[in-house]
Amino acid sequence: MGRKVARWVLAIFYLVAGVLHVLKPHPFLSITPGWVPAPEVVIWLTGLAEIAGALVLLQPVCPGMRRWAGYGLALYAVCVFPANINHFIMDMAKPDGGLGLGYHVPRMFAQPVLVWLALWTGGATEWPFRRSAIPV
Repeated sequence: MGRKVARWVLAIFYLVAGVLHVLKPHPFLSITPGWVPAPEVVIWLTGLAEIAGALVLLQPVCPGMRRWAGYGLALYAVCVFPANINHFIMDMAKPDGGLGLGYHVPRMFAQPVLVWLALWTGGATEWPFRRSAIPV
């Protein structure tokens, strides 16, 4: 039951984020690193990827597809990490410290959790819940 609830929470999170990427891209464009080509297109495509991943993660017909959604959303979380780092650097350079460490440090630590959560809710991993075959 815990995985199902987590899958719904994660899917809603990505669905909302995806819709925001598509409809209100400016905040995401403002933190996109300068080396990203065609940032408007990239932000739009990442929004579509989030929406698609969320919908596939929730579909009940083919649980095997959830695994692919999990892989996709995990890869997505890895790929957007440079934007989070860029946001951290830009924000902390502001005279007032921007959103501050209380916002950015948890966000940095949340990224690997999002990677794992996508894999776990998609059924790509059982870690750390699978019992070890080796007696401890």
